[in-house]
Amino acid sequence: MALRIRKGDNVVVIAGRDKGKTGEVLSVLPKESRAVVRGVNVVRRHQRQTPSQQGGIITKELPIHISNIALTDTNGKPTRVGFRFADNGRKVRFAKRTGETIDG
Repeated sequence: MALRIRKGDNVVVIAGRDKGKTGEVLSVLPKESRAVVRGVNVVRRHQRQTPSQQGGIITKELPIHISNIALTDTNGKPTRVGFRFADNGRKVRFAKRTGETIDG
């Protein structure tokens, strides 16, 4: 299965508590259909002090479901992602809103 959203993509949240926020994908969890996005779904957690880490209240991003985020096109608007074969025979992603190739 080819992933429509990958690490490093700029995405916008289309549903949920952080609707409208944009950020970069830090990691993708394909088995859980989730992605970690910078600045989205931020929570504060109490962290116990360990020899290698300072204790206290830390903020971190939790994974968000992939169905709640959409890739942004060159205009910064959310777009759906399609697949097609480029001239060199490679399978590439393209933005359905503009038709532009995303990678490759």
